[in-house]
Amino acid sequence: MEVAYKCYKCEEKAPVSTKQAGCSCGGLWTLDFAPPKFSLDLVDKNIWGMFRYRAYLPLQGEGWRKVTLGEGMTPVINFDENVMLKMDYFMPTLSFKDRGAAVLIAHCKAIGVDAVVQDSSGNAGNSVAAYCGMAGIECDIYVPEGTSPAKINMIESHKATVHVVQGSRDNCANVCRSQVKEQGKYYANHVYNPFFYEGTKTYIYEVYEQTGRIPGNIFVPLGNGTLFIGVIKGLGELLHSGVIDKMPQIYAIQSEHCDPFVKAHDAGEKLPAKVQPKPTRAEGIAIGVPMRGEKILEYIYKYDVKVITAPEDRILEARALLAAKGIYCEHTAAASYAAYLGYCEKFGMLKDSLIPMCGAGLKSDH
Repeated sequence: MEVAYKCYKCEEKAPVSTKQAGCSCGGLWTLDFAPPKFSLDLVDKNIWGMFRYRAYLPLQGEGWRKVTLGEGMTPVINFDENVMLKMDYFMPTLSFKDRGAAVLIAHCKAIGVDAVVQDSSGNAGNSVAAYCGMAGIECDIYVPEGTSPAKINMIESHKATVHVVQGSRDNCANVCRSQVKEQGKYYANHVYNPFFYEGTKTYIYEVYEQTGRIPGNIFVPLGNGTLFIGVIKGLGELLHSGVIDKMPQIYAIQSEHCDPFVKAHDAGEKLPAKVQPKPTRAEGIAIGVPMRGEKILEYIYKYDVKVITAPEDRILEARALLAAKGIYCEHTAAASYAAYLGYCEKFGMLKDSLIPMCGAGLKSDH
């Protein structure tokens, strides 16, 4: 199985063993990787976790066994007659980011990385820190001011070093990247490194294996696109394999206070709009400058994705409605349900809808 990095801009290739965060031209890496056609026959039923799908992952060898924390295989539940929830906060670090972190850190271990640096609004940093702890890799995490103290405490509990950066989430990323250049450490970032998306695509594999189909309407939060790109990749592989005969209707959810993709889509632009993020409870998707924005918009136009916002004044209401029925999620996850409710009020009830519960409620009680 040949795997290489390929630059999104200039298409220059590089071995996946490189420690460079991106191409010398400034473009981000994609993976030149073609998995086999998807079939449940290639799923390892002896593994209860997302590495049951390792036949479709770009990993060499069995090193992942020393990194995995049992992530994946989160249940799909019927919340009501119209909505199913994929309970992705049933993960080792209580968020869906464990899917990507497990694959990325397994790759880091395989190529001999001994220290990583990463920036995050909290969940991805926590995931990377946890898997680095399991793998014995030194870890520094940069988070923006205002990050949940619970998330910071969890990151530190994994023996990672936390750096709190003043200013916005985008400023935090800039500070972290400058440190990567100065220190020469590996940038284990969920936006830059395409191995992360190979992990998040297992979200779709699981939905298909667990339900025997793909729901008609799939809601996905959209900030940097960590889950969105994984969902697109997973669905694309099922479509290519003939497992499904058409794409479902995808709804990409942005914060009402930080919506570069909504504005770009409404204007028919190829690049995310320039926005000034305002404070939002949906901190996990408050990304004003998404680094893979051009590619995400390509996907949005290609698959006729509807790009919608979560009404800020409905997030706590949505969280309370979920909690009243036993689903205690963080604010960003509640924003997805708030967006669903708002969309239904405007355009009519949507049946057969799947919404991800991306993070646990205890992470955003601040």
